[in-house]
This record gives sequence, C-alpha cells and structure tokens, in this order.
Amino acid sequence: MFTIEQIKQAHDKVQTGADFPNYIKDLIKLGVRGYDTYVKDGQVSYFGVDDFSISATEKYPAIQITPTANKERFIEFLVIHQDGQTDYITFCNDAANCGIASWRVDIMEMTCTYFDSSGVPILIEKIPI
Repeated sequence: MFTIEQIKQAHDKVQTGADFPNYIKDLIKLGVRGYDTYVKDGQVSYFGVDDFSISATEKYPAIQITPTANKERFIEFLVIHQDGQTDYITFCNDAANCGIASWRVDIMEMTCTYFDSSGVPILIEKIPI
C-alpha cells in the first residue's frame, strides 16, 4: 500500500498544471486508484485496491466556495492552469471563485470530475497521459 509521504514526494514534483500527467503516472506506480480533493482546505482522500484509503489533512487556510457554479469561467481558469500559467493554490482559489467545491480523479477511468457544493458534477474531463 502507499503512504502519504510517497504521495507527497510525487506531488512535490508538480509546479503547475502542466505537470499533472506525470503526477498521475507516479500515482499509478504507487497503486493509487483515485482521490478526492476538497477545495475549501486542501484535504485529499486517496484510495487504492481492497478498499484501502488514506487522507492528507488540510494544506492551506480555508477558502470560501462561491455558492453558484460558473462552468464557463472555470473552464477558462482550468485551461490557464493546465497550460502551466498558475500554481496549485491559485488554481484552488480560482476554482472556489467559480463554485467548484471538490474534484475526483478516477485513475481507472482516467477522468477528473469537478463538483459544486451540492455534489453536482460541473465538468468531467479526460486525463491526458
């Protein structure tokens, strides 16, 4: 099974959204099947085989999530982030301002689904590898 320390080492290589595909490759090597990220505080829950799961505690001060999602504006911020123009915390703030409360990376399906505060999917994208 994987540890938070192993995941942290993989995440430390990520500087911008452009590094995300390599991060996913590192997680696959560790045996991570997916994870949920909570924008409000950065908490992440990782899961693997045989119902194994482990959580990392919050990483930054609480961010207020806008109550109504703005999908179009979020896509603009997402493209900018994936192009390597913003760092992780900037992306989290941009996501919160667009009403994105969490996202789920499903490594088995190679998708990332972004949710609003009610758990409604706002955007599902394929993960490029």
